[in-house]
Amino acid sequence: MRNRLICSILLLVAFVSRGQELTLPQLSQYLADNPFVVSPTYAGVGDHIKIRINGLTQWVGIEDAPDTQSLAADGRIGNKSGIGMVLYNDSNGETKQRGARLSFAHHLTLDRYEDEFLSFGLSYNFNQFRIDIENFDGFDPSVTDDRSTTNHNFDIGVLYRKNKYYLSLNASNILDKDLTKFNPISEPNQLRNYYLYTGYRFSKNKNSNFEIEPSVFFQWFESDGRSVTDLNAKFRWYDFEDYYYVGATYRFLNDQIGDPLYIAPLVGLKKSNFYFGYSYQIILNEILGFSTGTHVVTIGVDLFQGISNCRCTY
Repeated sequence: MRNRLICSILLLVAFVSRGQELTLPQLSQYLADNPFVVSPTYAGVGDHIKIRINGLTQWVGIEDAPDTQSLAADGRIGNKSGIGMVLYNDSNGETKQRGARLSFAHHLTLDRYEDEFLSFGLSYNFNQFRIDIENFDGFDPSVTDDRSTTNHNFDIGVLYRKNKYYLSLNASNILDKDLTKFNPISEPNQLRNYYLYTGYRFSKNKNSNFEIEPSVFFQWFESDGRSVTDLNAKFRWYDFEDYYYVGATYRFLNDQIGDPLYIAPLVGLKKSNFYFGYSYQIILNEILGFSTGTHVVTIGVDLFQGISNCRCTY
């Protein structure tokens, strides 16, 4: 009984802090060579159509823990623009959400000899959120039927790239949330969050088949001022156009730098046009007593390589 109560409290905390944000849960999926899932500015960056399918199972061992599936695809239109979409389905106990994100990006060449580019991105977000009471235990007079809401929102972003350096600045869910079917007093309606993603790909020389890529992801939520940071490192080995990588990410709340939420080793490969990535997030907070971690699996394919010869596609 005590364990069930503790688990329920943990799930409730997760529901308040994450499920109500009406967005695709953002953990380490973007590190599976798929930064488009965090920023619309990456739509069309690449000389092919990129398709990625992601499965995320959080808190292995806890019943009704968060579980998410997503499909992301983006590609070039013309030589200077790109489009993309993300479809996702997320469940967290008796809360369900599904949604879509449609993105457009435009890429400018600042200096073709220095490979210096500036990109602007815009996304339209659609989300359907529902509380399913079919499996509720007991009777709660304040909840008489399933609660659901549909929300529409937008993301904007800018991306700067020069040689192997990149910096992306973004604002997500810039409109307030519709609270007409929930409690407008206790429920925050500001979903806006701002995030930065930056990194650099180091190699010994242009002919080296080994590369090190440190990167940082920082996210700040306007509603309550909380913020989180990922410190990442990837080591990539090339075999002509194929590659293999290992790495790790370290996530922490910015007021608790020495007390990480999780540490996640990463492995992956690209063979021909097919891609596979895997990460296991080792939980280091209070949930550790009930679950050891979270699985993140990504599979993908790159299609129609060479659809654009513009330098800003690479």
